Amino acid sequence: MTTSIALTIAGSDSSGGAGIQADLKTFAALGVYGASVITALTAQNTRGVTAIHDVPADFIAAQIDAVFTDLDVRAVKIGMLSQVAAIEAVADGLDRHAAHNVVLDPVMVATSGDRLLAANAVAALRARLIPRALVITPNLPEAAALLDRPVACDEAAMEAQARALLALGPQAVLIKGGHGKTRESVDLLVDAGGVTRLSAPRIATRNTHGTGCTLSSAIAAGLARGLDLASAARAAKAYVTDAIAGADVLEVGHGHGPLHHFHALWRD
Repeated sequence: MTTSIALTIAGSDSSGGAGIQADLKTFAALGVYGASVITALTAQNTRGVTAIHDVPADFIAAQIDAVFTDLDVRAVKIGMLSQVAAIEAVADGLDRHAAHNVVLDPVMVATSGDRLLAANAVAALRARLIPRALVITPNLPEAAALLDRPVACDEAAMEAQARALLALGPQAVLIKGGHGKTRESVDLLVDAGGVTRLSAPRIATRNTHGTGCTLSSAIAAGLARGLDLASAARAAKAYVTDAIAGADVLEVGHGHGPLHHFHALWRD
């Protein structure tokens, strides 16, 4: 049996709903062995982020080297990188180990509204990491921030922004419509070959903490298992939709609760 291995490079969420914890839960739920490189520690719960402790860049590099020199990493998910030094350490590590199937989630703001990316780090993200990605997965506010444009309000504007992001160098862009107001939650996967529309019913719940982390790590899990990008994105969309639908049964915290990553495995 060949073990499919995916690596998450992201921040830790002390409440377990987002970041490294969400990524590892997603990998496990989807049959992939998960390794991790922690870039920051957050004091965080379902109500917000109260403190961030950044991991030194040299220690981020040491974690990357430890994983890649021993494990056969099939895909990499990148999440929270709050400082320029962390972005540079990760970019250099990806180059050093010729990493492939890189899924970059340009995390800027938590579900609670707390900022997770320093303002001066946006340019480094554009220049150092976006060109190294197989796919980037911005939500509507993140896409707008990366392009310094207004937030897209319809699918035509979403596609236009995705194409503008393609010009920054990734092979594909998955622009997520979860922040939209329509009855459907529509994501657009855009690459040189065209547009793939991914749609699901919008679910009425406040328990959406870690949705972006979960989607990007689910895509990485699919890639690690050998799926092509479009198939991995479709499977990830379906998994996240079901995890949101099952979120309310968990009753975790008093704010924006987490998704139910193990909705298909846990029994009442």
